[in-house]
Amino acid sequence: MIKAVYNWTIKLSATRYALWALAIVAFAESSFFPIPPDLLLIPLIIAKPKNAYLIAFIAMIASVLGGGLGYYIGLKLYETVGIIIINFYHAQQLFLEFQAQFNKYGAVAVLFAGVTPFPYKIITISSGIAGMPIYQFLIFSVIARGARFFIIAILLRLYGEPIRNFIERHLNLLFIAFMVLLVLGFLLIKVI
Repeated sequence: MIKAVYNWTIKLSATRYALWALAIVAFAESSFFPIPPDLLLIPLIIAKPKNAYLIAFIAMIASVLGGGLGYYIGLKLYETVGIIIINFYHAQQLFLEFQAQFNKYGAVAVLFAGVTPFPYKIITISSGIAGMPIYQFLIFSVIARGARFFIIAILLRLYGEPIRNFIERHLNLLFIAFMVLLVLGFLLIKVI
């Protein structure tokens, strides 16, 4: 199944809808969607390494714009929409723990968590609830999401073919490793 999704994503990268699909996933993931854009970003860059920086830029802009929606949900719609999102992911405890870290470290929490596998939607909604200044939220979001997506783009642009071969040979193992990192991201927030 994982191989089929990977092959579908590689085929998608050859269509005129590829960048739109990435933008939609990156936008949605920042405020409510469970699937990180990396799962689309990486195969798109592997398929078209010459467009790596454009692909990363689109992911960053869409993610930050989606983060703006998450911020608004936290700021104005937490009692109606935000709580539904948090409950949907069974992230009440995680949300409370991140809120404590957010109150303690402020914008640095946005910067740190925006680069990690930690669910960005929790960060964006928390930022709105805390009333973080929007300009500060946007600056740190651009830095964090830009770093995350451009590091991937640079590595894949420089080492694309060997990485592509490695990914295709070890796709199942890499998927498991990615899921472990995602869980560790959740656990890391509990420890901090």
